[in-house]
Amino acid sequence: MKLYGYFRSSAAYRVRIALNVKQLGYESVPVHLIRDGGQQLAQTYRELNPTALVPTFIDQNVSIGQSIAIMEYLEEAYPQVPILPETQAGRARVRSLAQFIACDIHPLNNLRVLKYLKRELGVTEEVKNEWYLHWIRQGFDSLEKMLASSTDTGVYCHGDTPTMADFCLVPQVANARRFNLDMNPYPTIVRIDAACNKEEAFINAAPDNQSDAE
Repeated sequence: MKLYGYFRSSAAYRVRIALNVKQLGYESVPVHLIRDGGQQLAQTYRELNPTALVPTFIDQNVSIGQSIAIMEYLEEAYPQVPILPETQAGRARVRSLAQFIACDIHPLNNLRVLKYLKRELGVTEEVKNEWYLHWIRQGFDSLEKMLASSTDTGVYCHGDTPTMADFCLVPQVANARRFNLDMNPYPTIVRIDAACNKEEAFINAAPDNQSDAE
């Protein structure tokens, strides 16, 4: 197995956690999103993943370029350590939480959007940061209510075993803290993030613990 990614990429971070939880060994192949004008834009990488995004996951002759799809593949191909609940309702809830973070919160504040705001639209650093904080606050406001109001929420996003929802939550919280978001309004999110970051699988997947960390 190979995982092409960037140490600070939220999407690659999710997959690293999933691989670690499932205790699957893999080779990490760094793709620096800033160096050399963005290594993900190089033709050699585009041939591997035409979207020019990370991560890209390779398992023998299987190549997948979306973090949620990669985690779903891992769950089906390597079910020994489950990352989805047993019940249909539970799996649907976890997928809903994971996709809300990955599809509704994250895209508005990822690197290529922030670069476009500055380079193409000419916004200041202050305005760019306020854009980020506006959308992450809006997303976390909803996510906190979703988690705090449900009896299905346990130590983790769903029950007392980490799932795909937690794999998405932790990288998003890490990014929010990088931009100095006040986390006080989100006690449930903070509690779950803290529980996850006590686990070796999450610790080893953290950006600072990657070979390409700066």
